[in-house]
Amino acid sequence: MSLKKTLIYWKGDKFWLGKLLEHPEIMTQGKTIDELEENIKDAYLMMVMEEVPKEHKVKEIAI
Repeated sequence: MSLKKTLIYWKGDKFWLGKLLEHPEIMTQGKTIDELEENIKDAYLMMVMEEVPKEHKVKEIAI
């Protein structure tokens, strides 16, 4: 399952900076736009999976 999020980004003095429109508390940087995108994905996954133990189950549900 792939989630779509909106990345807001801009060029700082040395790095590309960005945050997610849907989760503005998640912000990161990267030397390139590609690195920024990977970093924001990692930051998002860390936020949503932070308290989930390694041994867990996954089930897709309809909302």
